[in-house]
Amino acid sequence: MTYDREPIKSKVGDLNPRSRRVSVTVKVLSKNPVREVASRMDGSTHRVTEALVGDETGTILLTLWDDDIEKVNENDVFNVNNGYVTLFRGSMRLNIGRYGTLEHSDTIIENVNTGNNLSEKQFEEERRYGGERRYGGFRRPPQGEGRF
Repeated sequence: MTYDREPIKSKVGDLNPRSRRVSVTVKVLSKNPVREVASRMDGSTHRVTEALVGDETGTILLTLWDDDIEKVNENDVFNVNNGYVTLFRGSMRLNIGRYGTLEHSDTIIENVNTGNNLSEKQFEEERRYGGERRYGGFRRPPQGEGRF
């Protein structure tokens, strides 16, 4: 799949829960321990962790999967190209995804604004399917109503 538009060059502080196709240059401040999770699709095991990354405008947690985990160390600077933001339990995460890349950068980031951690802010997650749940085309009555 190809995109007609180039990713938008952004700063961490400009990211929001709807950010898509963004490119940000970030410094790695810390990396959480790696954990193993099972895929919902096929049950295979994957390794995942999060790294706190940032620039002079703020910080955010970057989700790292499998091979990308070893690429990232504290104080490294990376370009996250064609990344996107998701909400995980109401807090923002920067993701590389299938169409994004993570590349070492020669850019020097001296000061990181740790006072503006976007992942510490809570957002209300939107329902994926919207509206009320329907069963068989009809609204399911609440427990105790409409039952004989």
